[in-house]
Amino acid sequence: MKLITIYLFFVCNYIIFKMKYNKINKNIFIQNRLNFTKLLTNNSLCILKSSNQYLKSGDQAFDFKQNADLFYLSGIIQEDSILLLFPSCINQFYSEVLFIKHSNAHIEQWEGKKLTIKAAQEISGIQNVQCVADFDNILASLVYYADNIYLNTNENDRNSDLVVDGNKLFVNEIKLKYPLHHFIRAAPLFRQLRAVKSNLEVDLIKLACGITRDAFNRVIKFVKPNVYEYEIEAEVIHEFIKQRATGHAYTPIIASGKNACILHYNDNNQICADGDVVLFDFGAEYANYNADMSRAIPVNGKFTTRQKAVYNAVLHVFNEAKKMLLPGTIWSHYQDEVGKIMTDQLIKLNLLTKHDVQKQDPKMPAYKKYFMHGTSHHLGLDVHDLASRYQAFAVGNVLTCEPGIYIKEENLGIRLENNIYISPDGPVDLMANIPIEADEIEYLMQTS
Repeated sequence: MKLITIYLFFVCNYIIFKMKYNKINKNIFIQNRLNFTKLLTNNSLCILKSSNQYLKSGDQAFDFKQNADLFYLSGIIQEDSILLLFPSCINQFYSEVLFIKHSNAHIEQWEGKKLTIKAAQEISGIQNVQCVADFDNILASLVYYADNIYLNTNENDRNSDLVVDGNKLFVNEIKLKYPLHHFIRAAPLFRQLRAVKSNLEVDLIKLACGITRDAFNRVIKFVKPNVYEYEIEAEVIHEFIKQRATGHAYTPIIASGKNACILHYNDNNQICADGDVVLFDFGAEYANYNADMSRAIPVNGKFTTRQKAVYNAVLHVFNEAKKMLLPGTIWSHYQDEVGKIMTDQLIKLNLLTKHDVQKQDPKMPAYKKYFMHGTSHHLGLDVHDLASRYQAFAVGNVLTCEPGIYIKEENLGIRLENNIYISPDGPVDLMANIPIEADEIEYLMQTS
């Protein structure tokens, strides 16, 4: 009897929560909706649409990636979904409505089962779940009782906006249908809320970090002279999928030798040569939450004297920068201070002189020749998570810390990156259990 019960529990959970990762506590989404609706102006409704399923070629589609804001409020990862929030609705049954794509025999034959109403309720905590085909009629019955309509587009300031996505088309459709309503951007509210992670969200990021740690520990035992970068990448994704991660949080960088000086290198097709250092930048995505880690290790298991000097210089900057990730820190001031620390290290490495620093253009400091990117970015549902770069760091933020030194003339690039949670007691390194000291890395490589 006990075995039958366990079997039925597994089958039901597979049908209801058909994803790699374990079921997420729906209280995350219930609380997120509560926090969000408190910020809406009086007599307003908000409409969020899922991401589109984009065509890859022929009849093939790219892997579906959900609109992070819709996921943040509902936990739903299925395409053709819409969330309507109307907290002041006279009929409270419609205060929150989730619209999902209903299944049929044809869809189930070719794509498998879609979410049932019960499954969507279990995932999101929303009781009123309707068929997405009924969205227009239900909206028409509600919208005239609202003065304002909140709509959403991608306002991440790293967005290059080269493609007109489905959300923009949806926004235009709603504005055309209801031109006399007052429309308000929802993105500023998400920028305020998503930057501050709840304890449950931090736990999910920790899981992603733990999987990333295990992938690194796997790789450090695998690397040796003459392996290909893509072989290392294969080891990483093996560990990710084995531990129920969705996959890579972003396209992984496996950059050996001179390739490490290309910041976004991801060809990952070269041989790792004896005597070179290989730079890794990868992270797992688990339950839509992301990790982001960088390390650099000697291909043959032993740093040269020069490689170790550069490595330890980056590690020094990393350790000092991490201490500054405190509530109240302003990103621009933080970057300036990190630049000063980096400048001192570059002088010690004979890469810069004091004269270089004295004559530098303040708008383009001398250190940027060897360290040309930012030290930190917010992390969460997006790898470069939605947040304001002009607002002070706060308790609940999760940020990367990732200084680097890139010396083209020496075919050497070193970047060290961990994910830091700003707790009420100060910075907490969520990757503190991933080897980072040069001596420890050498020991692990030589004893594996």
